[in-house]
Amino acid sequence: MVMKLPELEKPDRYVGLYVFDFGDHAGVGFTAQEVAELLESERYRCGKVYKIHGAYPDGRLELNGVPAETFELEAGMLFYSEDFETAEGDYKRLVGLAVGAAVPCRAKVHLARYSEEKYAAALIYPAEYDDEISSWLLDGDFRTAGAAEGGVGAVERYYDSGAEILERHQLFGRSDMVSRTGEELLASLKLVVQR
Repeated sequence: MVMKLPELEKPDRYVGLYVFDFGDHAGVGFTAQEVAELLESERYRCGKVYKIHGAYPDGRLELNGVPAETFELEAGMLFYSEDFETAEGDYKRLVGLAVGAAVPCRAKVHLARYSEEKYAAALIYPAEYDDEISSWLLDGDFRTAGAAEGGVGAVERYYDSGAEILERHQLFGRSDMVSRTGEELLASLKLVVQR
């Protein structure tokens, strides 16, 4: 069965949002938070999710499938150094970057010590925002002197390591779109265009 999408007046407005395929119909324009809530529900847990990565003036959309598990995971970027001062500088630059340009989603920054010769500044966020966080770091010209690693596995290893958290900071994401929850979200599911 081919998924039928509606014609959109301004398709570029939907880049970064999601298409949710309910099976009998699809809805365009869900936020990541809305998708996560739908997937947590018994009724819609088997829905298929696609992220809108591009849009063309003729209304065509570039879609990438997103596994449902992605909405349950944390991803991150860890910036390693051999001394406290370098790690603290990375930590402060990440927090400062969020002050100058709001992070795309809720995230947390840790300054952590593994040992006297290994430190890290960790940026941890919901895995579905991987692309947006990467763009945010690039746009903010964030640079580090040491090794770096990212992804879901990097965060799992970080948590498993038992590294000592020396400092922590919560970042609040910009809210271009207000996410609906509960009854408000459920009442709109038959709409093919959500926004």
